[in-house]
Amino acid sequence: MFDELRKQDPEVYEAIMNETKRENENIELIASENFTDSSVLEAQGSTMTNKYAEGYPGARWYGGCEYVDVVEKLAIERAKKLFGAEHVNVQPHSGTTANMAVYFSVLNVGDTILAMDLACGGHLSHGHKHNFSGKYFNIAPYGVNRKTEMLDYDEIRQKAKEHKPKLILAGASAYPRTIDFNKFREICDEAGAIFMADIAHIAGLVATGLHPTPVAIAEFVTSTTHKTLRGPRSGFIMCKKEFAKGIDMAVFPGLQGGPLMHVIAAKAVAFKHALADSFKDYQKQIVKNAKTLAEALQKMDYRIVSGGTDTHLMLVDLTAKGITGKEATTVLDKAGITVNKNLIPFDTEKPTVTSGIRLGTPAMTTRGMKEKEMKKIAELIDKVLMNASDQKTVEAVKKEVKEMLKAFPLYKV
Repeated sequence: MFDELRKQDPEVYEAIMNETKRENENIELIASENFTDSSVLEAQGSTMTNKYAEGYPGARWYGGCEYVDVVEKLAIERAKKLFGAEHVNVQPHSGTTANMAVYFSVLNVGDTILAMDLACGGHLSHGHKHNFSGKYFNIAPYGVNRKTEMLDYDEIRQKAKEHKPKLILAGASAYPRTIDFNKFREICDEAGAIFMADIAHIAGLVATGLHPTPVAIAEFVTSTTHKTLRGPRSGFIMCKKEFAKGIDMAVFPGLQGGPLMHVIAAKAVAFKHALADSFKDYQKQIVKNAKTLAEALQKMDYRIVSGGTDTHLMLVDLTAKGITGKEATTVLDKAGITVNKNLIPFDTEKPTVTSGIRLGTPAMTTRGMKEKEMKKIAELIDKVLMNASDQKTVEAVKKEVKEMLKAFPLYKV
């Protein structure tokens, strides 16, 4: 494996081998990460990377696109079938690019967007002041109820009346509960706003019916293809037919030049996997594992934001444990458990420090772990966090993690 790379660039080869080793030997709990199938890796590392294909299937600027047209058409048709979409654009390089394309297809600079505040679980591309979305558009944020830590649709409705947004965005990167897209549709209709849903995190759950879908009721739906979809790191857009031309123009030539055809080939493979019956079983296990992990941590007196989870992720409030999210992330990483620090709603810590961590179960579910392993992982997390300054304990947990993972092989090194 990688014989030519090893000969020609040993430094890059070594880094790739070390990363593969890290993935094999660490418990991966970052909610936005997953492990792709080897067939997805093969497609992404294929000769499709050599081909420029500006334009769309059947209407390219370059010759020699007959085979890249095949994979792009497959990706589009499979995504349509998977989500029941009228129109799909699979060219966006990322979820952020997909969001950007929607904004620029129907909004003017300075228009108002009502979107979830990053501090309550939103995403950078939903209006953060340092992101293009916050610089080009007037962002009116909504959050969660201080008591329930869940979306308050009455408050969102009130904010829509107050700010009169041109577009209302539903979706988040750190919200563990079911989103009621029908209520968002009602609010959009009352406000005369365009409805956009970002399902990047929950796409796998949506595709298999384990989370309500916004596809039939929103003008635009954006997503990534990794996370719960278990494909390559990239994005795509779904929309009503009436917006198809505007979306396609916004992506190319609006935001991008040549699409990454090797990545689109990998998306096509991932969508095929997602259409299989076994994919729904996988998604069900993701949710079971998330609920089990959350409940196990609660039994150890960890406060789970909103009291639990309906999806693949949870936010753990560490305030009562006397450790910050940043400190927890660092020490857990030393023990072979990978998580990310995360703000909790109404956090008093800085975003670079945080009072919480975000945990997700897609990656370890891919490796075959079930409820039994989730309970064990909760024990290991607690052991590390309660003995964060004890190097011997941290090293002992790392050995335990490594041994545990031998029963759940991933990639060959």
